[in-house]
Amino acid sequence: MTRVLNLLEADPRPRHPEKAHRPDNPIARKPAWIRAKAPGSPGYAATHALVRQHKLTTVCEEARCPNIGECWEKKHATFMIMGEICTRACAFCNVATGLPGALDAGEPARVGDATGKLGLSHVVVTSVDRDDLADGGAAHFAAVIRAIRAAAPATTIEVLTPDFLRKQGALEIVIEARPDVFNHNLETVPGKYLTVRPGARYFHSLRLLQRAKELDSTLFTKSGIMVGLGETRNEVLQVMDDLRSAQVDFLTIGQYLQPSPKHHAVEDFVTPAEFEAYAAVGAAKGFLLVSSSPLTRSSHHAGEDFTRLKAARMAAATKS
Repeated sequence: MTRVLNLLEADPRPRHPEKAHRPDNPIARKPAWIRAKAPGSPGYAATHALVRQHKLTTVCEEARCPNIGECWEKKHATFMIMGEICTRACAFCNVATGLPGALDAGEPARVGDATGKLGLSHVVVTSVDRDDLADGGAAHFAAVIRAIRAAAPATTIEVLTPDFLRKQGALEIVIEARPDVFNHNLETVPGKYLTVRPGARYFHSLRLLQRAKELDSTLFTKSGIMVGLGETRNEVLQVMDDLRSAQVDFLTIGQYLQPSPKHHAVEDFVTPAEFEAYAAVGAAKGFLLVSSSPLTRSSHHAGEDFTRLKAARMAAATKS
């Protein structure tokens, strides 16, 4: 029998080759309280067209964010720079894993132009992990920040960066470019790192957040975790204490949703009441802002949250 290979089709390589050998984890049915707006509005279509026109990547699409319909309808998109391929293989993440290509020198200008055309008052820029680069992509982050400042001077900028593990001086490059918010997600409790985030180190990530504040005390710092991965309530509360020790201002907590049967299973769907309780505890521990709900994600409502962050800091300064 002769087999014909179709070499004109898209690359059949699996999105997550490192997970291919793992047994399937059945995807649990979502409870009634997890419902997101389906994409398809005129605003969504306009944002989609602009992203394609500028040949940009968004974490909204790559990570299969459940809030994409709501955010893109409002012309809010989180730009993901430095390509679509990540050098890490986290058990929760839908971003493709592999060897990335070279950086696109024209990307910073395109991000800046798209930010201006979307009319964003606040923009979020994130990236894949680029362990293959000497600086982890820090200089590219800085170039994107500068390009946004040039194209949209009134826009405030939030960066959600990788951990820059073993990249001496990388954080300093990003902070020197003067973003308004520095975000780095811890993602989960330390006891889950080996299975959920094996390429990272909990205390390194914590120190990264602390160091960012040391480099610029006026900077807002932010971090987020997912729940539903098998963590306990006490472990979540300990993460809160660790983040407050690092002077982190803003905490986000959201429900982990399993992207595919090859990803980490959802161990528990946390109820809205439990999320509200986490928000109350976080406020009592001294965070300027806590966003805690099933559909909370790092960049969800980021612009509105930045306004609330500034107001909370001013109120705290007035009290002191």
